[in-house]
Amino acid sequence: MRARILRDIKARRAVVDKELERTIWRYLSRNTTLEPQIRMQAQLALNRTPREASPTAIKNRCIITGRGRGIFNEWKMCRFQFRMHALNGELPGVDKASW
Repeated sequence: MRARILRDIKARRAVVDKELERTIWRYLSRNTTLEPQIRMQAQLALNRTPREASPTAIKNRCIITGRGRGIFNEWKMCRFQFRMHALNGELPGVDKASW
């Protein structure tokens, strides 16, 4: 499980590091006032950036178990860990519902 969390952290860092570069290449490739050759070169440069630097490669994961499904974004925990921590009173402002 720890390897998934480390891989996610690495991917998030790569996205932050390459964000400005990807934004520049994307702007150049979509600018219709530029020559087609320059736009093509920008598109090729954008294609050469690492896949892990793409923001769509980021998947929300539980910070405790590394689980990739059933994540509560506000707490960054999967539903099971959220329930366990809430029942133990470790999450401020979270109470068990009763009606």
